[in-house]
Amino acid sequence: MAASCCAYLLGKAGFGVDLQPVDRPRLPVILLGDQALALIHDIFDQPGLFTDLPRIRKRVVAWGPGAPPIEVEHSAVVVSEEVLLDAIRPRCIDQHNALPPPWTIVAAPPLPAAAVQHCFGSRIASAARVALKESSDPAACWIESLDEGWLFLCSGWLLSVGAPPERLLTRSVVVAREIISIAEGAGEFPAYARISSPLGASGWLACGSAAMALDPICGDGTAYAIREAILASAVIRGLAKGGSTDELLEHYEARLTAGFQRHLTHCRQFYLRGGTSSLWRSELDAIDRGIKWCDAKLSAHAGFRYQLRGFELEAVR
Repeated sequence: MAASCCAYLLGKAGFGVDLQPVDRPRLPVILLGDQALALIHDIFDQPGLFTDLPRIRKRVVAWGPGAPPIEVEHSAVVVSEEVLLDAIRPRCIDQHNALPPPWTIVAAPPLPAAAVQHCFGSRIASAARVALKESSDPAACWIESLDEGWLFLCSGWLLSVGAPPERLLTRSVVVAREIISIAEGAGEFPAYARISSPLGASGWLACGSAAMALDPICGDGTAYAIREAILASAVIRGLAKGGSTDELLEHYEARLTAGFQRHLTHCRQFYLRGGTSSLWRSELDAIDRGIKWCDAKLSAHAGFRYQLRGFELEAVR
């Protein structure tokens, strides 16, 4: 998502773009909330994109030990990552007129050797296809916390975080009652927040999953990736206009670090209330370490030197 967004914005601005695909497993289900949809429509000039997809209109949430399920209004469309990327990839522009010096936006691992990834947690997630009961509401998704982790069910896909889905389902009340059977899993992946440092140096910028990976508990990874791409492309445009490399990279790192800290702070409330087992306590401790790490990084920055105006960075006066 971040790579396609950067390529489109920079190509539209007249930069030569060489978009190199990465072969990796795709997420079977992504929920695009109204905010993420609005960003996609604006960036790619496709106001009708995904408006005909199945829509989730409510969440059923049971969060915390013994918590009863509550229904919350929701508004999002359901799309696979493959469909999402296919829809926006043809819109990328390749004009073959790159401005010197060449810059690389790294939107997926591996990172340059100078970068180190800092991880704040150890939880692993797995996704599996499931068969739902006929009575299951197709416009709903379900979220449930348990002693050993949490479950998220949406459109026939089950996300299990902290323990295998078969184990969590034996203890589930809310999610398990919607499922008839579970099929073979679609793979495992880390579900803890992590960020790279540094996020850029002369000749390269990290963006998207190469810059940071967010906890799926918040469900805002797509919108974050788009915002990162907007800022990364604005930095490249600023550099092409003769802006200071050090100042633009420092601004980029500070902005992304501040966004990562806000994400951790948002996640903290879920892990604080999710459960009392050792898993919840250790993951909460990891999030707290992450917040402190961000504090230390941001304390070295005097303040934001630039502000976004449209897709351009302007110096703060």
